[in-house]
Amino acid sequence: MKLKQRMVVLCAVLLLLGLAKIFLLDGGEGSAASRRDLRAFRKMEAGLSLSRGARLTHTLQSPWEIASQWVGPREVYPEETPELAAILTALSTARIERADVGYKGTQLKALLVLDGGQKVVFKPKRYNRDYVVDGEPYAGYDRHNAEVAAFHLDRYFQLYDLMSSHICLFLAGNNSCFYGKCYYCRESEPACAEGEIMEGSLTLWLPDVWPLQKHRHPWGRTYREGKLARWEYDESYCDAVKKMPPYDAGPRLLDVIDTAIFDYLIGNADRHHYESFQDDGGASMLILLDNAKSFGNAALDERSILAPLYQCCMVRVSTWNRLNLLRNGVLSSAMRQALAFDPIHPVLAETHLAALDRRLSGIIATVKQCMEASGPDNTLIEDRMNLPHP
Repeated sequence: MKLKQRMVVLCAVLLLLGLAKIFLLDGGEGSAASRRDLRAFRKMEAGLSLSRGARLTHTLQSPWEIASQWVGPREVYPEETPELAAILTALSTARIERADVGYKGTQLKALLVLDGGQKVVFKPKRYNRDYVVDGEPYAGYDRHNAEVAAFHLDRYFQLYDLMSSHICLFLAGNNSCFYGKCYYCRESEPACAEGEIMEGSLTLWLPDVWPLQKHRHPWGRTYREGKLARWEYDESYCDAVKKMPPYDAGPRLLDVIDTAIFDYLIGNADRHHYESFQDDGGASMLILLDNAKSFGNAALDERSILAPLYQCCMVRVSTWNRLNLLRNGVLSSAMRQALAFDPIHPVLAETHLAALDRRLSGIIATVKQCMEASGPDNTLIEDRMNLPHP
């Protein structure tokens, strides 16, 4: 065969291999990775519905002891958690032993100690479900229901948002209120109960044996009018990030990109920092402590949240497979099913559920654009592969 003919055949084979990879990973079931992810997705899907009022019956351990044993370097809770419903029930029904105002952060919160000594963070209700937060994508008070919805969405993506549940506090007197100590806390802007009931979210405190380290997000905003962060004007910014530890090797950059996808779905443009476990050398997962600036405006799709994805043009194979399995209304339907368990249902307005499906389509379109520009082999990264950063 002549050299020219061989080159034509070789190009044709490479083209077919590229197309095959796109087909197999674009919602197809032919590859081993796709089949594995599909099995995991179906198992997770079957466990979406949680029983209200569930109790632990097979162990003498407390809910807090069981939850503390789940934590590991790359997980806060495992994919299979048969005790999850019971632990969420305990979170929303346990007696409160002590309470104090939260002293950290920019938003109003309280620190509660539940029966058995478990510490939790309480974020009070500030808006009704159908309230639309106008202005900047990070504007407004924290949304307590956003924490709960983000936790259940994380059950699909396993990005390890900390466990959150709703609670109602019963207070003496009508419309009891409280304010606290934080950057934006004002005595003139308290959180108030509706009669004797104050609704809010609880987030489980991590065990003390797993101390956290705080990191500035490489795609964080300046929060200054007229001043842009470098990533907002430099399209080659990802190349600079790849040269900085811990993003120059290991899983951290892919974790950041997964987080951008998650934040775009929930409409969270306020990811200025993130946490990891201390002394992890960049190997632990990225932990999402605060999702309360999410689900503020269902009509707003803030594309800049996706900057890590469209500037780096890479995503995990498992994330891509999961995104494709959630297409065509599956995501909103599954979230509706998962949130039906919550004591204060509905957690989200229907407009926010519809926004999840719309934003998912935008994410898939962005990944496909990257594959067209850079090729599927450079865009779709095997989960356990150490990134060959320069």
